[in-house]
Amino acid sequence: MTDTLYVSDLDGTLLGADSLVSARSRELLGQAISAGARFSLATARTPATVAGLLRGIDTPLPLVVMTGATLWDKRTGQYSHTRYIPESEARKVVDIYRRSGFSSFVYTLSEGMIHIYHVGSMSPQESAFMQERLHSPFKCFHIPADGESELPERLDKVVLFYGMRPDALAVPVHEEVARSVDCSPLCYHDIYGPEIAVAEVFARESTKANGVRQLAREAGAKRIVAFGDNINDLPMLRAADVAVAVANAVDEVKQVADIVIGPNTADAVPEFILSDLRRRN
Repeated sequence: MTDTLYVSDLDGTLLGADSLVSARSRELLGQAISAGARFSLATARTPATVAGLLRGIDTPLPLVVMTGATLWDKRTGQYSHTRYIPESEARKVVDIYRRSGFSSFVYTLSEGMIHIYHVGSMSPQESAFMQERLHSPFKCFHIPADGESELPERLDKVVLFYGMRPDALAVPVHEEVARSVDCSPLCYHDIYGPEIAVAEVFARESTKANGVRQLAREAGAKRIVAFGDNINDLPMLRAADVAVAVANAVDEVKQVADIVIGPNTADAVPEFILSDLRRRN
């Protein structure tokens, strides 16, 4: 087995234009894992969607999910190394959101289940996001029709705030959170287009980089090769021994990358893993 840990982001990196793992990528990943590649993911997604996307792909190692807030073992369904936002800081975020008229999902993790609440009125993007996930066995929504949940009495199990709003609202709120709260906030554009920003808040140590480092220690890997395309991949890429950007990555990612490969639509990640594995063996 190789001493390298290969870790890939999902959206825009391993997934194609249809937000799925292509048949060829599945085949190549299967070959690489069978040949001894230590492969995992570091994604902003939760197990609710990751499990389906990886169906049929054997991944013995835990996965870094929710941008490093926790590790999740696909084989056992168990979470580990969860990083919770301190309750006092979570309450500050809620206060800022309510005062600013900003809406956000509030993700908590308790007893192996993700419970999701909501602050503020539901945006169209948030409503569509929720409808796609209502029947997942991995998460439970506690959100009424008007979108404003009654939050848990204690906010000591919050792992993530996740909102999708226009730039004009999201950016100032993100900046206030960054100034006022001891946390790790992110604000970036994703699949919703350039006019809608994704605003996330995690615990201070919740990053893909820290999740990948933990995974590497547990796997006994001496070398990390990481693949990414977007702003939330930067900490992971900076922590890697080899940082790989796909051709469709944002400029900030390409600037820190050691190597730029083909686009996410060309099965570039598994092709690189197989090539690197064969070269090192």
